[in-house]
Amino acid sequence: MTLNEQMTRLARQARVASRELAQLTTAEKNSCLLAMAAALEKNADAIKQANAPDMDAAAKSGLSSAMLDRLKLDDQRIAAMAKGLREVAALADPVGRILDERVRPNGLKLQKISTPIGVVVIIYESRPNVTADAASLCFKSGNATILRGGKEALNSNQTIARIMIEAGKQALAKFPEHAIQLVPVADREAIPILLSLTQYIDLCMPRGGEGLIRAVTECSKVPVIKHYKGVCHVYVDADADLKMAGEIAMNAKVQRPAVCNAMETLLVDKAVAEKFLPQIATRLWEKHVELRADEDSVKLLDAIRNTQHAAKIRRATEQDFYTEYNDYILNVRVVDGVKAAIDHINQYGSAHSDSIVTKNEAHAKQFLAEVDSAAVYWNASTRFTDGGEFGMGAEIGISTDKIGARGPMGLEELTSYKWIGIGTGQVRT
Repeated sequence: MTLNEQMTRLARQARVASRELAQLTTAEKNSCLLAMAAALEKNADAIKQANAPDMDAAAKSGLSSAMLDRLKLDDQRIAAMAKGLREVAALADPVGRILDERVRPNGLKLQKISTPIGVVVIIYESRPNVTADAASLCFKSGNATILRGGKEALNSNQTIARIMIEAGKQALAKFPEHAIQLVPVADREAIPILLSLTQYIDLCMPRGGEGLIRAVTECSKVPVIKHYKGVCHVYVDADADLKMAGEIAMNAKVQRPAVCNAMETLLVDKAVAEKFLPQIATRLWEKHVELRADEDSVKLLDAIRNTQHAAKIRRATEQDFYTEYNDYILNVRVVDGVKAAIDHINQYGSAHSDSIVTKNEAHAKQFLAEVDSAAVYWNASTRFTDGGEFGMGAEIGISTDKIGARGPMGLEELTSYKWIGIGTGQVRT
């Protein structure tokens, strides 16, 4: 069978499954999800065994420590996957909601009803927990999903998907056989072929680095919901509580530096830079964070670096401020006021997640209104941009697009709608 024939069969099977999925009741979908959650926990050892060779191969290939952290599956993360599935099961069914209702002067009744999108292709890198998150959200929202994970997580992804599918079949006799499928080949040419099948595929969502997302967007003939990168900022205002600012900055950068909602640039108002920058730099250096700083920041930090730390610090380039590191590297810049911070973010940011730390309500409101990002925070870490943290259960991705979904994509964002007209014989004149 040729690659084209393989991908066409995969897509056609998904289209059939999507129609079967649309007929399932909420109770039937939830029973499958709960069974999948229990099965993941029950088979935790098998998942970890599958993850081990993926981790070994990734380490040998030179993957960074931060990226290895994304790939790793342990008991805690497997339990989190299962918890995510249970949370999705507990959420309201997004399908069949009446979004709008009106009666026209001629008596024609119109209803706008939420519906599944149909067939969704998810392309992602490194994080095997995405297999469970994406599959569960698509399943609950009535969408068949075709998953293409990175080669570095091949064993992990296959094992997770197999466990979930088998659990679904055991829980429900009419479980759609191809509701969840993995692309069975590693050939890169499979993706352009799959994303050319507009008669079967309704939507593609790539999750990963900017290079992956641009490549998918350029080759796809079906709509793509994307976020190119997560260049997130924390701005420490002149009126900030500096203790709070320190805690937020540390959380935003070092809790999990390889995720898309981690801070990549710290902006500090010049009024507090002399006091705050040495404090936060010392803490960041203790976590082995390399600083790429503007001229003003370098001047403030050179003295303490020479006497207290051997940590790296160098002058930031223009390109650095556009860069998503996904690593223990942080840009630092001193700015003159909230407007300068906003201008920097709107120029260099990626419209993902940005935060201001301040006690000044006027400054905060200006920041929240003028920063054009999917998620904007006041006195909180950017790390909260996440479906689970937003109460959506798991998430399928974070969109920085402006048309359609924006921010964390949960169940409601995975639905479309149709209009239903109920008449009594009306004809248009």
